[in-house]
Amino acid sequence: MSALSLRLPESLHSKVRELAAQEDVSINQFIATAVAEKMSALLTLEYLEERAKRGSRAHFRSILRRVPDVPALRGDEWPVEGGAASNKRLQPRKARRRAKTRRSKKQKAPRLRG
Repeated sequence: MSALSLRLPESLHSKVRELAAQEDVSINQFIATAVAEKMSALLTLEYLEERAKRGSRAHFRSILRRVPDVPALRGDEWPVEGGAASNKRLQPRKARRRAKTRRSKKQKAPRLRG
C-alpha cells in the first residue's frame, strides 16, 4: 500500500467527511472507493471502444435476421419519442418491408412517429 498526499478545497473536504460518515467508512476508504469507481468507468469505456472496433455490421445483421418478427411483449415497446425511428435503423431492410406490408394490410394499426 502506498501513501498519497492530497490537497482538497475545504468545501470538498467537508463534503467528503460528511459522506464518509454517512457511509460509516473512513475518509481514506471513501476516497479509495471513489477512485476505483472512476477508474472502472473509464476502463469500461476503453474496453467497449476496443470491442466495438472488432464488431461487424454484417454479422450483426445476420443475427438480427434470426430474431422472430413478432409484436413486442407488453411493456417492451419502443418509447414513442424517437423510438420508432431508432428501431428502423436497427432492422434489416427486408424486415422493415415486411413490417410496412403488415401495417398496410391491417390499416387500423397506428404508426409511431418520432
